[in-house]
Amino acid sequence: MESVVLYPSPGMGHLISMVELGKLILKHHPSFSITILIVTPPYNTGYTAPYLSRVSSTFPSISFLHLPTISLPLDCFHSPHLETLVFELLRLNNPNLHQALLSISDHSTVRALIINAFCTAALPVAAQLNIPSYYFFTSGAACLASFLYFPFIHNQTTKSFKDLNIHLHIPGIPPVLASDMPKPMLDREDKAYEFFLDMSVHLPRSAGIIINTFEALEPRAVKAISDGLCVVDDLTPPIFCIGPLIAADGRSYGGGGGGVPECLTWLDSQPKHSVLFLCFGSLGLFSEEQLKEIAIGLERSGKRFMWVVRSPPSGDPSRRFLPPADPDLNSLLPDGFLDRTRARGFVVKTWAPQVAVLNHESVGWFVTHCGWNSVLEAVCAGVPMAAWPLYAEQRFNRVVMVEEMKLALSMEESEEGFVTATVVEKRVRELMESEKGNGLRVRVMAMKEAAEAAMSDGGSSRTALTELVKSWRLG
Repeated sequence: MESVVLYPSPGMGHLISMVELGKLILKHHPSFSITILIVTPPYNTGYTAPYLSRVSSTFPSISFLHLPTISLPLDCFHSPHLETLVFELLRLNNPNLHQALLSISDHSTVRALIINAFCTAALPVAAQLNIPSYYFFTSGAACLASFLYFPFIHNQTTKSFKDLNIHLHIPGIPPVLASDMPKPMLDREDKAYEFFLDMSVHLPRSAGIIINTFEALEPRAVKAISDGLCVVDDLTPPIFCIGPLIAADGRSYGGGGGGVPECLTWLDSQPKHSVLFLCFGSLGLFSEEQLKEIAIGLERSGKRFMWVVRSPPSGDPSRRFLPPADPDLNSLLPDGFLDRTRARGFVVKTWAPQVAVLNHESVGWFVTHCGWNSVLEAVCAGVPMAAWPLYAEQRFNRVVMVEEMKLALSMEESEEGFVTATVVEKRVRELMESEKGNGLRVRVMAMKEAAEAAMSDGGSSRTALTELVKSWRLG
């Protein structure tokens, strides 16, 4: 039996993308068996159990292997960046990975190990076992171009990105302010910076890079990478744009019992394309002050909305990476807000089935944190966006969404990242009332059709998948 082993880093977004890749491989090449290695971290990454359970029951050829839980050194938790914890956790996990690959190899031929970018430490483990390693890059081609070019930028300066008040010129993408590079990379002295640099150096040394994007969405970035313009001192490996991969059936109606969530029932009663959906990812948290500003802006706009609200981050450092409790809406939001907006607004606590919401005909616009899965989900639903980045590579994604793809408007925040009620109201109105907003809708609908074409027979993404599988069999 031939098998492919998938090794995602912890985190709902990374896990969903990797599971969808496994499902895509099986759909078109069912002779493979897929094993997905699950790392359980000692910090919050979102609740994954219902999702894993549903996949296991509906796709018997996908098996999940839970690796033994390991503890992190206490000093790791002093880092301001979750990414530092992820890199360190996966580095310490190598002995478990080695044992898992040996165990799987006992009863099948492992054709490839597909790793998340955070799993760079796995490369020597796979090499020792003569298993080809491929990266699955779960952000876009533009972001990949920036990582491939990162070692060159690093060697051109001794300053941190946060201290460089310049635009970076990276092949295939618009000029990007140095301060808009991924947050964990802004400080050259930070451990996270070191981990990302190491990852960027090793990307070209893989057997190939699979990207969750499609050529029509990011043609300039894909061409720049393919032409070898982004890797300065090494060869560029083959790249395979096989997206868009999204969880088409939603992220499970998970959070609660069975049945249709109340938020979808509410949408059924709203006019077509009338509702603004605000959702900021599984780790996107706002302060109480910011939540109140959003509420005031939404109320003043007079528009229909559905808003997923999470509790603010804990002020206790020891709880920084633990899941927050359900929000107390009456204390977090302005007095009387829920009553005054009841006829046209719906506030959801903590979680909503984002794919199902975006594909509901009542939803017309989306305020997003610019996580790549969310961007692809909006594109596939044909929903224009307002970009409000919060963490990771999301500020970088916003530049690409606004300047290159022209599928989003940008929220205007202060240097500290705060967005006032006035800006919220202004952007909501601009998105929902202006010609500019209408232009976004026309472009995103065209891109939705391009996504469908890419995934169809003879489309660019289907062809790329065929080439990928061929490379495994040629070995």
